[in-house]
Amino acid sequence: MKKKVDPVVDEAVESLNMKDGPSRRRLIEGAGLFSATAAASALIAACSSSSSSSASSTSSSAASAVAGNFPKTPAWKFWFVNHADTNEFFTPTKYGYSDAAALLGLPTPNWGGDPNSDEANMISFMNSAISAKADGIALAQISNTAFTSVVSNAMNDGIPVLTYNADGIYSHGVAEIGSNRLAYVGQALYLSGQAMGNQIKTLVPGGGHIAIFIATPGTGNIQPRYDGAVSVLGGSYQVAEVATSTVDATELSTEKSYMLGHKSTLKGAFAVDSGSTANLAGALAGSGLKIPAGGFDTDPRTLAALSAGTVNFSIFQDPYLQGFLPTLYMYLYNLSGAQLAPPDTDTGLTVLNKGNVSQFLKNSRFQGGSAAQQYLPRPAGAISQPQATTST
Repeated sequence: MKKKVDPVVDEAVESLNMKDGPSRRRLIEGAGLFSATAAASALIAACSSSSSSSASSTSSSAASAVAGNFPKTPAWKFWFVNHADTNEFFTPTKYGYSDAAALLGLPTPNWGGDPNSDEANMISFMNSAISAKADGIALAQISNTAFTSVVSNAMNDGIPVLTYNADGIYSHGVAEIGSNRLAYVGQALYLSGQAMGNQIKTLVPGGGHIAIFIATPGTGNIQPRYDGAVSVLGGSYQVAEVATSTVDATELSTEKSYMLGHKSTLKGAFAVDSGSTANLAGALAGSGLKIPAGGFDTDPRTLAALSAGTVNFSIFQDPYLQGFLPTLYMYLYNLSGAQLAPPDTDTGLTVLNKGNVSQFLKNSRFQGGSAAQQYLPRPAGAISQPQATTST
């Protein structure tokens, strides 16, 4: 049954210069203004005060009630191809693309690939996306050679491809992307490794034996971090690159075993991936070592270790944005008829430590710890460490 709109409400909406379209109807319905004469009168008063204030009121009123004023589009379906598709690290990524799709009125993107960086399975999933005539594909491009053909095939079929989280490899600090993807959304991985190296130099001054643990050596999502760290450490450091695997229990046992075997010489323990970092505190406790430690990401165990001071630092790359932004970019690319080509986007390099980790201890959708939608007020006072400080 169609609801009757109060004439004063209609006048208010007309004053906002909104035509009889979805935005107008959603404004009325979403704000509950079918008979809210007083509220409508207030809108008219705000709009009639002056031409400049009218423009301001139009913007703020519409924004509070609708997500945007975009035209109706097809229900574009995007696909995300991942190398660790069951790993909890990517829970915020999935929340990110789900939130972006909901905001834009699109179906939730498809997610898949492989749990253990098997490139053949990732390519198979991407081929499924191509066969399904996906409207856009986001690929975690962990190799500079494996995905060249499949990305080219998608682009030749008119399917836009972005990369996220990983974008090929680095060779001597130079990016080797290996595909004709449109853009990359993620951390500047080699630079983040250099930032880690500088943290190590501060914590272990003068050099010595250190271990850098890595889940899958050679893959484009984490190897550039190791290479970046080594590039700034110099010859006074004896760096051991220790493979830990993608299995959580194996990561812990590998780290503990290495620490026990090198207890007399080891001066620092570090890691370049989420799982290996999350297990540092347990391995240190199990081996009885109290040495500087640090790594990447915001696994709950890492956050607890930062808060306790057991781990000295962790570098945050914002996996939520790695789902949200590719979805937004693919939408805009399709909406604009390819006029809005997506930009390379660095999702940040925030160094967390005991002094600034408190805001990240709040359970949230943005960190993957809670499915609930919620508003998190920013900390009061000066912003001492703004996020997204690196450049791709």
